[in-house]
Amino acid sequence: MHDIRFIRENPEAFDAGLARRGLDPQAAALLALDERRRALITELQAGQARRNEASKAIGAAKAAKDEATAQALMAEVAALKERLPAIEAEEKALGEELQAALAIIPNLPGADVPDGADEHGNVEVSRWGTPRVFDFTPREHADLAPALGMDFETGARLSGARFTFLRGDMARLHRALGQFMLDTQTREQGYAECNPPVLVKDETMYGTDKLPKFAEDSFQTSDGRWLIPTSEVSLTASVMGELLDEAALPMRLTALTLCFRSEAGAAGRDTRGFIRQHQFEKCELVSIVRPEESEAEHQRMTRAAEAILEKLDLPYRKLLLCTGDMGFGARKTYDLEVWLPGQNAWREISSCSNTGDFQARRMNTRYRVAGEQKRTEFVHTLNGSGLAVGRTLVAVIENYQNADGSVSVPEALLPYMGGVTRLEAKG
Repeated sequence: MHDIRFIRENPEAFDAGLARRGLDPQAAALLALDERRRALITELQAGQARRNEASKAIGAAKAAKDEATAQALMAEVAALKERLPAIEAEEKALGEELQAALAIIPNLPGADVPDGADEHGNVEVSRWGTPRVFDFTPREHADLAPALGMDFETGARLSGARFTFLRGDMARLHRALGQFMLDTQTREQGYAECNPPVLVKDETMYGTDKLPKFAEDSFQTSDGRWLIPTSEVSLTASVMGELLDEAALPMRLTALTLCFRSEAGAAGRDTRGFIRQHQFEKCELVSIVRPEESEAEHQRMTRAAEAILEKLDLPYRKLLLCTGDMGFGARKTYDLEVWLPGQNAWREISSCSNTGDFQARRMNTRYRVAGEQKRTEFVHTLNGSGLAVGRTLVAVIENYQNADGSVSVPEALLPYMGGVTRLEAKG
């Protein structure tokens, strides 16, 4: 959510930021709404003051037996009592209209974010690892994995497209990945493990910028709750409406949860395989920090995600997203793309974003500055994948495949696999 005071004071800078996002100027329209609302507030306050003043004057006029003045004042008070609720209602409606307009405007990009219209404008920052050289033609996971327990047919029969039924050692490998990620993030990176709800209310989704803009991308239950698209929603909103002590910051939270996405905007993309599912698991990372810490925390969070890929010995590259490819709430984002030899392509496996105070304003989450009892500031929030479990499973299958169709288990996962060292076709 944007601060209307910032827009009042910096309309050109606000529009310049939107232009970098490929959007038309909006400051003038927002400020026109704001000006009308502020004029009504001024009129309302003046009317209330006059009503109180006239009400007191009525008693004085009656005491002085000045009936004409008393009657005139009474008529004035009656007129104000009739007019003021209408002004109040109009001011409230304009306030809601302004909030609705602000709620669908994306965050402004950071100064160091590269300009670009789409993913072609992203900047590669670094690479890690060397893609394996195979002495056979590597296969895509969608062709290799069904014999090993990745059952697309049963998933589709039970639930429809973009659902998968995992069996046997494939299911165990999937579970091992999630547990390995969670253990690494809690034991080595200092994140506090959480087990949040996966069903949330409207205000929870709104506060984390998923509503109203992206309602069609999520699933809603018959009683009005939402299935979370990521536990970023639950974790970040756990401090919604709170005034935190500065000593409690930074807060670092993680959770391994089911996530649900309708993929409304992804028709025709990744229809084969396990890359883009309606239901999936993700180890989410969330940080809540002071404004001056958020840039360093963004680097730290991204390193926490990179560490998982390095422990699994999966080659990846790190991209700084351009203005045209960033998410709605982000002011700066790093994507990690893992190498998939079967596809002969880099594919996104993690996205780590600094949202600044964009979500905190929507959630009304502040902290009390130490030593200054009356001074409060909005926190900054960050979120990232550490990692997406299903996509990591795909990366392990394609990078650790063997010529006979089996898949070796990465060394880092062996403690979780109960003696299983490779996935092999059964029967």
